[in-house]
Amino acid sequence: MAVARKGKITSLEWAKLADLAEFRYQLRRFVSFSEGVCEAAGVSAQQYQLLQVVATVPADKESSISYIAERMVVRHNTAVELVDRAEKAGLVHRIADKSDHRRSLVEITPRGNDLLAELVPIHLAEVRTENGELLRSLQQLIGAGTSSSKRGAER
Repeated sequence: MAVARKGKITSLEWAKLADLAEFRYQLRRFVSFSEGVCEAAGVSAQQYQLLQVVATVPADKESSISYIAERMVVRHNTAVELVDRAEKAGLVHRIADKSDHRRSLVEITPRGNDLLAELVPIHLAEVRTENGELLRSLQQLIGAGTSSSKRGAER
């Protein structure tokens, strides 16, 4: 959807724009909540995300730096640096890849697992209760509800 001039957008597009903006706002609120919870637990939000990625690698995949970079939507070198910091913090460790000795795989440590056990329930509770608006805004955006915005009709 190209938004060049306000006068050229239909009512439906304005309503969806408002829904999209609301979803982005709710998503950002959740990310901000997560950053605060992680900081209080002594880790960065990226380290928490790294733990989630490593802990949930599908059976047909390996926890390589390339896989981590893909799942975290970061560059390879950024993933290397993040794993380095998480390894120094005792959250993960590298092991040699038995099938390709040029690379290493990343595994979660007991400390990393304990941190996940602490943080995951807090995040789930936020999604389920305190920030139910996140789910509502997504449902609104994909059409599971009626648009809450009447701005399109006013234009």
